[in-house]
Amino acid sequence: MQAWIIEKAADGKSSMVLRTVEPPPLGPGDIRVKTEAVGVNRADLLQVRGLYPAPPGVDPRIPGLEYAGTVIEVGSRVQQFKVGDRVMGLVPGGSYAEQIVTSEREAVPVPDGMDMVTAASLPEIFMTAYRALFIEGGLQPGQWALIRPATSGVGLAAVQLVRALGARSLGTSRSEERLQEAVRLGLDVPLLDSDAIDLPQRVREATAGQGANVILDMLGGAAFAANIASLALEGCMVMIGRMTGGNGELDPGLMLMRRLRLRGMTMRAQPLEERIRIAQAFRERLLPLFERDRLQPLQLLVHAFNDAPQAYADMLANKHLGKIVLRLSQAQ
Repeated sequence: MQAWIIEKAADGKSSMVLRTVEPPPLGPGDIRVKTEAVGVNRADLLQVRGLYPAPPGVDPRIPGLEYAGTVIEVGSRVQQFKVGDRVMGLVPGGSYAEQIVTSEREAVPVPDGMDMVTAASLPEIFMTAYRALFIEGGLQPGQWALIRPATSGVGLAAVQLVRALGARSLGTSRSEERLQEAVRLGLDVPLLDSDAIDLPQRVREATAGQGANVILDMLGGAAFAANIASLALEGCMVMIGRMTGGNGELDPGLMLMRRLRLRGMTMRAQPLEERIRIAQAFRERLLPLFERDRLQPLQLLVHAFNDAPQAYADMLANKHLGKIVLRLSQAQ
């Protein structure tokens, strides 16, 4: 099969090259999927640059965390799927290939009427946002969530989930134009971010003095102190990224007096059973919301599978508001 492989050059820099490799082996509880579309994520870029290694037991050569495709082989103990079924989902690595092998319990059926390119754009951003806000953060209907930034792929998914599940959202971005897209998708309170903004004050003004019950933070670093100060009593901040780099300062007294919680979260290096639990939540709670048009896919920028390096360049340049997807030739 063809797959994008990470290779290191003589100067120590890594890049992706398209190679022919052996398909992965099939276990008794696994399904083999003919990949038809692959979602592109910043984690893939980090892996290529050597900054986000694959977890133990995962082929470190092939990046890629999400896919959509058709089942072409099933293991001896598989019960949920059969050859010909359309599936999508997350994997801890290896989706930049013409075939992937995954546990049947991690795979999710593609709804009737949904094309493969759209399906491949959903798992990473919606599963990440759902887990961060509602499982780790414990967001409840009627509460406030602050999303930073609200205009990343995960941020735009989070905005929709907050609205669909009965909570309210505040969201930041340094782009007024991008904030308008978040508002279109359901953001209640847009906050144009700048070095001059007094974020805790703005958040309390918007929430009748209360603050945010849950903060979904992808910025880290310089945003840390302002985020903590924006939390409501017994609020929770869930960190899933460090887009600004650097470190932040923590006020232990504030954490104690306001009984605040701080959670760090990654999706990739979870045990299998936890990955299965999130996939089941996506299947049972979120897919019905797509079918009822209460959630919608993001705007898509689609590249051919052979054009993966250009897709990476587009992501690095922040050229697209939404999701970038690689389409294999057979995808519809």
